Amino acid sequence: MATAEEDRACRRLAWCVAHLLRHAPHHVVADLIDRLDGPTRKYLCRDQWLPAAAVTLLLRHGTDADRHYIARNPHVVGRPLPGLPGPARYAARPGPSPELLAETGPGPLTPDELIRLLRRHGRRPRIPLTLLRMPHLLDLHDPEPLLRAHARAPLPAGAVEALLLAGGLPRQACRALLDARTGDTYGRHWYRPAVRAVRMGLLTCDELVAYVAPAARTLLLGHLPATRGLRWTLPEQAEMQSAVHRALRPALGDDPRLWAELGRRAPAFRGTLPELAAALAAGTPAAPGDVRHDPALARAVRHLAPDPAPADPAGAWERELALVSLAVPMDTAAEDVRWVRDCLDRGLLTGADVIRHKVPACWALDEDQWLGDTGHPDRHDRPAAVLAARAEADRLFDAALGDDPRAWWRAARALPDFAGTLPELLARVTDGDSVSKRP
Repeated sequence: MATAEEDRACRRLAWCVAHLLRHAPHHVVADLIDRLDGPTRKYLCRDQWLPAAAVTLLLRHGTDADRHYIARNPHVVGRPLPGLPGPARYAARPGPSPELLAETGPGPLTPDELIRLLRRHGRRPRIPLTLLRMPHLLDLHDPEPLLRAHARAPLPAGAVEALLLAGGLPRQACRALLDARTGDTYGRHWYRPAVRAVRMGLLTCDELVAYVAPAARTLLLGHLPATRGLRWTLPEQAEMQSAVHRALRPALGDDPRLWAELGRRAPAFRGTLPELAAALAAGTPAAPGDVRHDPALARAVRHLAPDPAPADPAGAWERELALVSLAVPMDTAAEDVRWVRDCLDRGLLTGADVIRHKVPACWALDEDQWLGDTGHPDRHDRPAAVLAARAEADRLFDAALGDDPRAWWRAARALPDFAGTLPELLARVTDGDSVSKRP
């Protein structure tokens, strides 16, 4: 039986690993989880705020015990949990209206008839879900007719969302339904199928980046404005931003010319974002042609691109004092939070500064330690600071650890008891210079 000290060590390691999983590539996430012993893995699945990708991979490849503990985790909200209803809320709606029955006939609907009706009523998912509950001859476990029709002319967003909610589609079909390179924009709800796929645990953000087309949509998903209705939560937005950066950073680096070219070429490019990044790196993307300027896309590219000449933060000696204060915590956690929030509001600090200079490193990775515990990571009232901190942590981890699972595991083992900053931790793990001094 484990001692109290061993139990505390398992809980602390699970807490630190949960924060590292936010920034790791998929294969590293799976490797880190597999390296955990039984008690630590239990605490990770049962008690921690887990990123969407980690929950999806655990439900997809984990054990029955993992799924059991995830179902008991009060922090796993909006994810597919064993024994809990998913699309049941939609299935409980009333049956088809008399008008819809008059249009469809007695049935059963042939695949062509069903696809035609999904196109006609596909603005929102309610009527398509009703159609999918009616008798029809389309086999969702073998959806080749559906995918061929979608490849010719993409189905509306509401129809795609309904197909995801109905369940039964193979994962390859879910990926194919998010490829809309042969069609026009869906309108203002075009993003709902992508958000729904992540929320239901069908796909991860990295898989969205790999399969969503055209590339402009992926860039918009990386900086999706807050809207009413179904949208990214703040942790999901940060995770999608990280996935987009992982796809673009190896090809574009910090070259401002390539990032500027990304904004010009993306509107006319019909392939996926990794294909666009590879074409830009090779210098062979298609000419932009006559494409209407999209202000939202321009904002998304500016948000994702590295700033070649960041503005000098406000205050000279005040900023130096603020940076030093990150390495010398206040007497109480509440006083520390008030000071950091005040510095953020006055422009003396940014989220990136907190990641680089706050000690210990495990506190810098947890926004609750410097913005205050809100009880839910989506309720932080300074989302720009959170997104900037996550992006800077992504950059530091990528520069120091890359996609080496052993290096990530060394960082996870060292993080719970390390008293220095995150760059100092990464320097110790990699036996190199501090990554804070790297260009």
